[in-house]
Amino acid sequence: MTDPMSSTLDTTFAALADPTRRAILAMLLEDDMAVTDVAEPFEVSLAAISKHLGVLTAAGLITQEKRGRVKWCKLEPDALRAASVWMQGFGQFEPVNLDAFERFLLAELPQQSGDL
Repeated sequence: MTDPMSSTLDTTFAALADPTRRAILAMLLEDDMAVTDVAEPFEVSLAAISKHLGVLTAAGLITQEKRGRVKWCKLEPDALRAASVWMQGFGQFEPVNLDAFERFLLAELPQQSGDL
């Protein structure tokens, strides 16, 4: 059975499955960033980062807008709401707290820094 909510969740969880995309989300928790600034800490091409940003944008987790000649990325704070509500339905998970999510990501990122 396919419904719009299921499709949205599939897209969200697929976007979150990649450690580079999770690292990008952690970076955007701090502030909006230019695409070139997002790409700087990663040892991959700008084209690869652009593809990751496209996946995050398609999932609704970030938005991108052009300001002058620079493309900026912004975290969409309510984007994880549907996933949080779905997980809460199992009664095993606490509501997603973005501050706690940020702490989790920051704790996990140093362990993965060799992968980036």
